[in-house]
Amino acid sequence: MSRNSRFALLGCSALAGSIAIAVPPKVEQKVTGPVATYWMSVGTSTGMTAGMMGGGGRPAMGDIMRMMRGGGGQAQRSLTLQLGSAQKAADPAADHLPATLPPLPLVTPKIAPATPAPAETVEDQPAMTERPRGRMLLFWGCGEHAGPGQPYVIDFSKIGPGQSMPHFPFVPVHHQNPPSAGRYATYGEWPNGRSRQAPPPSLAGEHRVHGNYSPDIRFTLPQSRDYMAPLVIDTSRKTASGATLLSWQPLSGATGYFATFMGASANGRDDATIVMWSSSGIDTFAGGGLLDYLAPAEVRRLIAQKVVLPPNQAQCALPAEATAAAPMGMVSMIAYGEEADFADPPRPADPRTPWNISWTVKVRYKSTAGTMLGMPQMGGRGAMSRSDDGEGAPAQQQPGEPKKKKGGLFGKLKDAAEAAGAIPH
Repeated sequence: MSRNSRFALLGCSALAGSIAIAVPPKVEQKVTGPVATYWMSVGTSTGMTAGMMGGGGRPAMGDIMRMMRGGGGQAQRSLTLQLGSAQKAADPAADHLPATLPPLPLVTPKIAPATPAPAETVEDQPAMTERPRGRMLLFWGCGEHAGPGQPYVIDFSKIGPGQSMPHFPFVPVHHQNPPSAGRYATYGEWPNGRSRQAPPPSLAGEHRVHGNYSPDIRFTLPQSRDYMAPLVIDTSRKTASGATLLSWQPLSGATGYFATFMGASANGRDDATIVMWSSSGIDTFAGGGLLDYLAPAEVRRLIAQKVVLPPNQAQCALPAEATAAAPMGMVSMIAYGEEADFADPPRPADPRTPWNISWTVKVRYKSTAGTMLGMPQMGGRGAMSRSDDGEGAPAQQQPGEPKKKKGGLFGKLKDAAEAAGAIPH
């Protein structure tokens, strides 16, 4: 290379450096609002979750008995509407107007909670309101046989008075919380005591939220953002080793799947052994937080950590060792759904133009299912009137007869589920 060429290259480099330095700094767009935030939580539930788990309830013995008789398989739909606004009104009033259907009134609670729920929470170690008895065996992973280090055993009988609860293997789960009373100047929700309407049969189409404490909200949901299809799980197939094959039809719009099993041994109530399994590929205590709505980004993070099953998976084997430890129990599963987000006005493309948000809308989806594993079909009245401990319909109590204490397998399952929070919300 000649001397003049080298000088030319140096000159170009210097010029390029000067041009790079001359680039103006990035402009941060000024964002205000939103004045109002509106969430729609859309659920589909089948089996044991239908009508009792989709809305945060706990399974009643009657619901379990219907499942034992083969009932409760019809899909049900749930809808929760929550509006939070920075504006105030002396007499708050707002309605959700779904297309041509009757309005759904958004009622403002008379008393706001002393400690409102934060906008985001991270699910941590499970908190048990009362000290359990007996032992807990934790299994995890899809496979005919339990992997190394399983089961993880927690023996509550060895925890003395004043000692702290044992550490559970746990993966933090991030939750985006919808609007709630106390976090906003005014808040309204549906369903409520004023309206007992069923959710609309379809959510596709135009929606409007009109009230005296928020801007008018208008958005349209396409057909692809209607209720998710029912999640139907098949637990009828067994392997030669005794593992149970859980299979399901992949759902359109699902971002991932997660399944749990909880059963109890047949030994006495005071020394019950609770068995819990999850489809997670790593050891984690599967609390109720993994059976609730999760943002698509959080689902992707948990898939990368092997906690959540990917959306293209349609089968998972429940290890033989887990069902051998508890031949009967409850299987719960969730298909996480996508989200639809709207904002008014749209974000300006020019970052120098402020974005003053009037309102935002988030529509989130899930589909859940539940069934009894290892429970024989029990038809006929005679088979259903053996006891009052959840293993048959209650026998007629005679006058003056002392009330029997509830126990047995289903009593253990119900107590353990409520203590651990391991039932879908």
